[in-house]
Amino acid sequence: MKIIVISDTHLPTRARSLPEPLLKVLPGADLILHAGDWSDWSVYELLSRYAPVTGVAGNTDPPAIREKLGLTRIVEADTCRIGLVHGHIGSRSTEQNARSAFDQQPVDAIVFGHSHIPVHKRVDGILLFNPGSPTDRRRQPKFSFGILTTDNGQLQARHVFFDRK
Repeated sequence: MKIIVISDTHLPTRARSLPEPLLKVLPGADLILHAGDWSDWSVYELLSRYAPVTGVAGNTDPPAIREKLGLTRIVEADTCRIGLVHGHIGSRSTEQNARSAFDQQPVDAIVFGHSHIPVHKRVDGILLFNPGSPTDRRRQPKFSFGILTTDNGQLQARHVFFDRK
């Protein structure tokens, strides 16, 4: 299973459209995960043209998006359980906030956003993955998104980095 992972698209405020490197891989997706800060529901509708979309709301999303998506969820992909959260709720770092959202729930991975800082590591056997942002790199050297693949319960992750939108 091929899962495209994005966060912090902030459309249309940070960009007018999704960047070409992301648009090129979307047709091959089995699932798209969005870790919040969509900014507009049209992003969901656009992504839904390519594959099923699952997401959560972020701190900049309007109430209508929060009501439709909620703030956390667990996605089952293949036999993997993926916790999905934006990471803004809590008083610690984004990564710590994301981890604490699933303290009492068994997950194989936690996908989060908010900081726009790409993260790819394992802590206590759990994959922690922040795809960065494909439209607002902030102080990061490149824009980014992620690709997760599942194969017989094995979950692999990688970032796709690019220079221009």
